[in-house]
Amino acid sequence: MGFSVESMDDFITGTVIPVNKPYEWTSFDIVKKIKNQISKRLRQSSQIRIKNFKVGHAGTLDPLAEGLVLLCTGKATKQINQLMADEKEYVATIVLGKTTPSYDLETPFDKEFPISHINEKLVTETLISFLGEQDQIPPVFSAKFIDGKRAYDYARKGQDVEMKPSRINITEIELLEYNLPEIIFKVTCSKGTYIRSLANDIGKRLDSGAYLKKLIRTRIGSYKLDSAITIEEFEKILTTL
Repeated sequence: MGFSVESMDDFITGTVIPVNKPYEWTSFDIVKKIKNQISKRLRQSSQIRIKNFKVGHAGTLDPLAEGLVLLCTGKATKQINQLMADEKEYVATIVLGKTTPSYDLETPFDKEFPISHINEKLVTETLISFLGEQDQIPPVFSAKFIDGKRAYDYARKGQDVEMKPSRINITEIELLEYNLPEIIFKVTCSKGTYIRSLANDIGKRLDSGAYLKKLIRTRIGSYKLDSAITIEEFEKILTTL
């Protein structure tokens, strides 16, 4: 599924915009940018201000991740919960032998581990062992709410916080590239799965350590990254309406 609109009215009626999120942008950055652009164009085209025009995203993507983010406009914001429940697909690059407190590159390395015992067969078998339903502990550097505050608010202040496990389901996982200490794999999973936590758990199960170096979300339900548009492409589309 891609993105197509015929007029500015489509944004008010409601549409889903698949956006290719750039590195270091937050999901909120994308929402704010797109909402401002649509609102400005609506004022230019209709000479009226649309009050309470809604734009929301169907699932957060970490700032250090790239790829598919779904934005819903107008009445389509009612679809957000349904879209968030859809399964997700990612391509992840992890580095074995080191860990960070955030499980990615947001924080400095804190520990090193041996990797000489690791081989491609062991990695493949380990990845397969994560298939199915399981409990996963989210990263402490995450947007999970703990007593009314985001978990990362506690973590960034060095405060200890207990992260409760979430039930997740990994339906597919496949090794794409093996180039120690890096491996690249594709994973299809349920709502609420943290790939950073998966990276950390993979490291542990390999009797080593690991952190997430790069993450690309390639699919949400029936929406695929190859049909998503960039911010620049969206701006060009608006000028034609």
